[in-house]
Amino acid sequence: MTDNQQRILDTLSRSRRVLVTTHVRPDGDALGSVAAMVLGMRHKGIESEALLLSHLPRKYAFVFTENDVPYQDVETRWPDPFPWERFDALLVLDTGTWSQLPGLQERVANWNVPKLVVDHHLTQQDWADVKLVDVRAAAAGEIVAELLDAWNVPLDKPIASALFLAIASDTGWFQYSNTRPQTLRLAARLMEAGVETDRMYQALYQNERAERVALHTRGQQSMQLLLDGRLAVITLTKRDFEETNASVLDTENLINVPLQIRTVEVSALVVEPKDAGPVRVSLRSKGTVDVARFAETLGGGGHARAAGLKIDGRPVDQAREVVVGALVQAMGRGTPV
Repeated sequence: MTDNQQRILDTLSRSRRVLVTTHVRPDGDALGSVAAMVLGMRHKGIESEALLLSHLPRKYAFVFTENDVPYQDVETRWPDPFPWERFDALLVLDTGTWSQLPGLQERVANWNVPKLVVDHHLTQQDWADVKLVDVRAAAAGEIVAELLDAWNVPLDKPIASALFLAIASDTGWFQYSNTRPQTLRLAARLMEAGVETDRMYQALYQNERAERVALHTRGQQSMQLLLDGRLAVITLTKRDFEETNASVLDTENLINVPLQIRTVEVSALVVEPKDAGPVRVSLRSKGTVDVARFAETLGGGGHARAAGLKIDGRPVDQAREVVVGALVQAMGRGTPV
């Protein structure tokens, strides 16, 4: 057991009730990790509750609803006052930056409880009391699994299903380059614990809304290839969302479509929000370009092959011009960003 694993487990063991949260617009890794930690603490007699900064996505909701994971959704409205006094610690999973936790920083600034982070992203901010970060991990769920093993939490079917959701989501069903031998060994353990992989696959990949498919069609129609096909750019506008009746959550995985093209090295997805807010840009790379390093030059961050950033105060066309211009300049040098 590492020192930081021990410190996190000691802090949780001293707690009566823990508030667990994750990044805005949570994906399968974020929600699977949250559910696994809530269920793991339940085994230890520790009450906990999930704080979701965005609505719970329909396709991932089963991991909460089937396992009675309590949660509050504060995307639309925070309870006033929020019952901070009910909790002894804050556990943040799958992010270590305030930009991914909108509305939380100012609310916990003077909250005198241990603040813990468990994450696998390179981009971090130094605000937690204890951070357990492993950038080699394919998913935050891998780190959570190791933490629960160190805590001697039994790997039952509900926890195994939550962890499988986490690692399957962040590895593209074990297709991405972040899939490690230990990722597959963990997947085997989770299957042995009772995970129904066929049901999980259908929930993740054969369970889409017609509105989402329509939005993806719009996105693919907008795709432009630059730098002799090395850079693909997809743009979604507010009008696209309105006319397809889709939501921002429906953009998930659209950015990976251009990577099917042989020449494409980097895929960029530029999204104009339906409501007020910054334009969001997601980046994916096949590996020749470090998109995390590029994103950091514009205030974002992430992994070498998966990163993101925001452009505030500009309409979508101008934001796209800023990002694409910088990408073309960086990639045009012929060296990794």
